[in-house]
This record gives sequence, C-alpha cells and structure tokens, in this order.
Amino acid sequence: MTDSDQPETAPVPPAGPPTIRVVAMPADANAAGDIFGGWLMSQMDLAAGTAAALRARGRCVTVAIDKVILHQPVLIGDEVSLYTDIVRTGRSSMSIHVQTWRRARHSHETVKVTEGVFTFVAIDDDRRPRPLPPEVAR
Repeated sequence: MTDSDQPETAPVPPAGPPTIRVVAMPADANAAGDIFGGWLMSQMDLAAGTAAALRARGRCVTVAIDKVILHQPVLIGDEVSLYTDIVRTGRSSMSIHVQTWRRARHSHETVKVTEGVFTFVAIDDDRRPRPLPPEVAR
C-alpha cells in the first residue's frame, strides 16, 4: 500500500446527522467481544441503501462494494454511526462513500472504524435499471 492509498484520517465525524445510528449488541460479536466485520458491512450496506433510495426516489440494489477498510474494532455496547455521501451518479447508478464511527457507551470520543464505497443501481418494478430522476434541491 502506498502513501496515496492510505485512508484519510479525520479527527471528527462528517458534519450533519448520521444516516443510521445503532448500538452493537452481544449477538453481533465474536467470542472475544469484537463485532463481526460482516455485521459492520451489513450496516454500511443499509446506510448506503438508505441514501440511494432517497436519491433515486425508489428501489435500488447493491451492485458492487469497493475499498472497504476496517480501521479499528467495534466493541459490544458501542454506538455505531454511519455517514453517507453520494460521490458519483450515472444514468441509473450511484457510488456512495460510507464512513462508520464508533463511540464507547460512556465516552464522548468518536473514532472512525470503517469506510468504503458502495455502488447501487435504481431499478423499476420489473427489477430492471431505470434512470435516476433529476436531483431535488435541498
């Protein structure tokens, strides 16, 4: 891995509210008390899917997951906040950068634990790709 491939380390989470916030529970952990990476990826997919459906104003499907990096472990009881940013749109597809931050239950300190890029495609009722609608001004 070269220096340019190193993840950006941000001292604080992105501005604004998280797309999803959840508490990591014992059922989500291995015997050592660390939360499974698959559980984290599932939460990331849910957050990206939420952002994709809102942008597409309808159903979307995950078609690719790229560059998922697991920086730090998440422990039982941690509050997990997932932030999303749509970084690219195409005719029917979107690439969404997801950052996951943890906060220990009795602390105000937050730490970035994962990040990755999820690609979604907007689909119609027949599960075929459909064009993204024009972006709505916020």
